[in-house]
Parts: sequence; C-alpha cells; structure tokens
Amino acid sequence: MASLISFWLFFAFSLLQPQQRQFLASKPRQDWLLDSAGLIVQGAIIPLLQLLLVINFYSLIIPQWQHSFNLFFGGQFLLGFVAIDYVYYWAHRALHGKLLFTIHQVHHTVSQMDMVSCARNTLWSSLFLPYVWLNSFIIYLLQDARGYILAISCTYLLDLWRHSSLNINKDFLLHHCLNSWLILPQDHNLHHQQAVGGNFSANLKIWDKLHGTYLKDTSPEVVNQSNSLQPVPIKLNLTLWQQLVWPFAKNGQES
Repeated sequence: MASLISFWLFFAFSLLQPQQRQFLASKPRQDWLLDSAGLIVQGAIIPLLQLLLVINFYSLIIPQWQHSFNLFFGGQFLLGFVAIDYVYYWAHRALHGKLLFTIHQVHHTVSQMDMVSCARNTLWSSLFLPYVWLNSFIIYLLQDARGYILAISCTYLLDLWRHSSLNINKDFLLHHCLNSWLILPQDHNLHHQQAVGGNFSANLKIWDKLHGTYLKDTSPEVVNQSNSLQPVPIKLNLTLWQQLVWPFAKNGQES
C-alpha cells in the first residue's frame, strides 16, 4: 500500500513538469499497454505473491527462522539500501550479458524517460531480479523490519525517479550533494543509450565505479542543462504479446 501511495504522489509531482506531461501525452498506445501491464505485475501482483506464497513457503520449510534475526534500524537500512543494491548490480549486469539479454531487452525499447516506463518488461522477467526473493526472505527473518522496509521504499522511489526526466540542474546545491554517489536520472539515461554498456546500479554509483562500468557523459547537453539526452531504444520485430510473454522470437531484434 505504501508503494502504491508513493507511486501516485510521485506521479502527480512529475506532472508538474511540462516535459513529463508532453512525454505521457505522446506515448503510443502499445507503449501504454506494455508499461501498464508491467506496473500491475511489479506493483501489485508480485507484492501479493510475496505475501501470500513466498513468505508462507518460508514458514513451511524454515518455520524456526521466522523473526529470528535481530538487527538495529540503521543496520537494516544499510542492508536494504547498500548490500542489496550490490546484489542488484550483478543481477542487472547479468541481464545485459549474451545469455540473458533477450529476457531484459523489452525494457530497452523505452524511447523517452518517463516514470511510467520504469516497469516496462516481459512480465515474468522481474523474477530474475533479487528484490522478489531477497526482500521477502529478509523481512521473514527480521524481528523488526522497519529499517529494511524504509530502505526498499527509498529504492522503489529512486527507481521511479531515475526513469523520469526530473533531472537536477548541475548548478543546484542538491546536484553537488548527490551526484558523486547516487545514480541520478542522467546516469540511468546513459544506461538506456548504451544497452550493453554500464551504470547497472540502482542506488549507488560506487559499484559501477568499482567494477569499471560507470558511464559519465560530458556532452554540453547533459553537463550544462537540467534536461538529459533521450535514450536510444532497441527496435524489436515482436508483437505486443511476444514482448509481454515470449521475447524469444527468431530475429526479434532489428539491426
């Protein structure tokens, strides 16, 4: 429920920006269908399955572990915001490898950075991300999970933000405070311009910098303005149904 409320508050705030309103108004019908289906799956169906199935599954196989681990509030937050982010970095990087990119390629058909497109995916591809399994498992283990839930809520909001064009002007103090360590919309836009390149982290730039996958754009359009360049979408020869369910069609990606 908190995630849904956060989404709609952030969505309403994004509409204050003319560019976001223009992007949403010009979005093709098929893109709306892809993005809406992804939002329903990632924002409602998967959390429901986590509550009804995954946690109940843990209670069947490891009942003695439920609420068995005590961790202070700050430690929970660091676990959710930092450690899980590192796991996500490697999972996301793996999805850009030759073996798994077909599963992830639909996400890179995004042609404009608006927050609704954050969930554009083949519907079951979210199962390859660590959030689905780790978050429910860690919440199952913790005696008090409020710090961890705060961390994953922050990650969720950052995911919406970095898929939007709500960029921070480089001359603002907030940009100077965040740019050295946090993945900003400009950084994730670069990821969408180079689908096999870098900027795989969700929250922190340190993982990309540590492993040599950090992308930094020094072009005047990005450095001197609050608006970033638009992503470079992959063109797929796939029907809407194939993009949603089965992206393995032969010759699915155009050259």
